[in-house]
Amino acid sequence: MKKIPVKETIGSVLCHDITQIIPGKIKDRAFKKGHIIKKEDIPLLLSLGKDHIYVWEKKEGVLHENEAAERLRKLTAGAGITFSEVKEGKINFIAEYDGLLKINKELLYKLNSIGEMILVTLHNNYPVRKGKKVAGTRVIPLVIEEEKIKRAEEIIGNEKIVQVIPYKQMKVGIVTTGNEIYYGRIKDAFGAVIRKKMEEYDCEVLGQTILPDDPDKIRNAIESWIEKGADMVVCTGGMSVDPDDVTPTAIEKTGGEIITYGSPILPGAMFLLAYKKDIPILGLPGCVMYAKRTVFDLILPRLLIKERLKASDIAKYGHGGFCMECEVCRFPDCTFGKGV
Repeated sequence: MKKIPVKETIGSVLCHDITQIIPGKIKDRAFKKGHIIKKEDIPLLLSLGKDHIYVWEKKEGVLHENEAAERLRKLTAGAGITFSEVKEGKINFIAEYDGLLKINKELLYKLNSIGEMILVTLHNNYPVRKGKKVAGTRVIPLVIEEEKIKRAEEIIGNEKIVQVIPYKQMKVGIVTTGNEIYYGRIKDAFGAVIRKKMEEYDCEVLGQTILPDDPDKIRNAIESWIEKGADMVVCTGGMSVDPDDVTPTAIEKTGGEIITYGSPILPGAMFLLAYKKDIPILGLPGCVMYAKRTVFDLILPRLLIKERLKASDIAKYGHGGFCMECEVCRFPDCTFGKGV
């Protein structure tokens, strides 16, 4: 700190709070620690009896908290992020548009291990809406050694820690199977649920094909939707292990790559994911019909950013993939699927 006459402090940074007291009217902080003094502040400072001020004296190799926070912002924020103004070494990261929040957890850990500066985020793969606060950075002391910021820059390089990837507005074909539905014994309940889920992401449902439990007919229907321009095919019904549940066999018959049949997610264990070239084919378990949130709600946003999932991506859902089935559903503001 350096003590200098108040009239010479323009552009300097306060090292402490300054309180204003007017008996019977005001007792409050007039200036915060870290405030950069402006010309128009001088009369008020003088009226508060401050002829001299303790200010931060800029030194080579030392950064003010706000300057360091700006460096961190530029270093860690990727696409789809806007920001609050910097204040006391803190900047909030805000979603610029609807999309899926992606966090580089490994780099985040390394950054927060340096010390005296932090970056705090929401969970990876969090579906966010425009305007949602997704992260915040903070420099802990008033001043920080520039060497620590440089170390962070070396660790992170050209990669980013926080970004929001926008959804693609996909065209979707639905294939529903089951003799009981095909022959009119019961009414299909899947179609309306799938359409509602797709509407949440502004996706277009091209149509729905209802078929008996015939693997060749199911395969042909899947391929037909792809030929008609579907970016994704969703299959419902016939996903259990009963002998007449043949949807997995039909999906395999398309020649697509089966990524997984089964997932460590409840509700949603009997989930199937396959790819026909770049087109995802989903086999949805019966729980999607009646449960508020299921495996479908965790996987769909990732598919809508064109992320090609691997078996290992699905396996990671074992940590956090257990839905608590709350009486009032708060998804995605809950623990479901937040372990990945």
